[in-house]
Amino acid sequence: MIEACIFDLDGVVVDTAKYHFIAWKALAEELGFVFTLEDNERLKGVSRKQSLEILLEIGKKQFSETEKLAMAEKKNTLYVTYIEKMTPEEILPGVEKFLQELKSNEIKTALGSASKNAPMILERIGLTGFFDVIVDGNSISEAKPNPEVFLKGAEKLGVQPEHCVVFEDAIAGVEAARNAKMYCVGIGQPENLGLADFVIPGFDGFTLEKLKKELTASFRFPKGKV
Repeated sequence: MIEACIFDLDGVVVDTAKYHFIAWKALAEELGFVFTLEDNERLKGVSRKQSLEILLEIGKKQFSETEKLAMAEKKNTLYVTYIEKMTPEEILPGVEKFLQELKSNEIKTALGSASKNAPMILERIGLTGFFDVIVDGNSISEAKPNPEVFLKGAEKLGVQPEHCVVFEDAIAGVEAARNAKMYCVGIGQPENLGLADFVIPGFDGFTLEKLKKELTASFRFPKGKV
């Protein structure tokens, strides 16, 4: 039985990747190196601290922990100036309708995001009330692909992992869902998210019936258990 759906935030519910990229790119330029969109793909689904470490690895830069803390804070301050201006128009197509359908069918929902700004973003786009539980970067100690964020979401919902479906757009997130022993729907391109049970381009036109149908067809999902 599907009892709960757990959603990543960036790239699944709303596209904030562009704002992250602008902020990280600005920091890289300040440090004297180029940060590309391709580089930015490595930062998807990981924590702010880990993202900074990857950035500095790309730029071949080394700094003290105190300096790195200041850099991460500087990047976040710039990022927040962008997300503070977000509106419901930035919700990705089909997301709100799908969340409404889940609520109508009494399926529990949780947000599982590494972002420490997740509550603010949900408030700005008007979706806070659609989630029974919010687990963000402020309440976890391990980043994806560690399954902590999803397991904590399931625990707060009172649902066993095997009855949860995760929606993720990042490789690390898909791996985290698998590590949590949960089913996973990839959002994006199949070639990038091969470990997901199945992949959709987005939520536009996606329904609970389609979710059940695809999971029933999945080689991992016991027949007749959806």
